[in-house]
Amino acid sequence: MKAQEVFGRKIRFHRNQLGLSQEELAFKAGLDRTYIASVENGKRNVSIETIHKFLSALQISFSDFFADVKEL
Repeated sequence: MKAQEVFGRKIRFHRNQLGLSQEELAFKAGLDRTYIASVENGKRNVSIETIHKFLSALQISFSDFFADVKEL
């Protein structure tokens, strides 16, 4: 599995855990809803700045988000 697919699945998981729609996450992160969808589907390779936006909107730390990622 590619890194962007792993990232996208984890974003979707955490978004669903919070009960947020893609549109709500997009608003909180300052991103477009279609961009959220493409990230969750593993079609985007995101920058560190965008990762920060996602994790801030999801209220999760980098270390907690990536804690269970052993290798790609």
